[in-house]
Amino acid sequence: MAFMRYRALPQGEVTAEEFWAWLGQFDADHDGRISRDELQRALRSLNLWFASWKAREGVQAADANRDGTVGKEEAGRLFAYAQRQLGGKITQLGSY
Repeated sequence: MAFMRYRALPQGEVTAEEFWAWLGQFDADHDGRISRDELQRALRSLNLWFASWKAREGVQAADANRDGTVGKEEAGRLFAYAQRQLGGKITQLGSY
């Protein structure tokens, strides 16, 4: 079993681009979309409690087209969820 080493989420204020880039390292199938399982891995890398529940809730909150994943067009909704749940500040710069 191989162990993956992930970059930590930058501390302090994070831009939307930085947050999406950080999530991108968990995109196992490289489709440019974040699934519930991929989001769960990202949250677990932060040592958050209830990562499975938060990932399910995060995808439900952000998945506007109900395909089970979050793409760039839905990223703003995921950022809003992350701000509420992670207590961090994500600056809405750029096209997200």
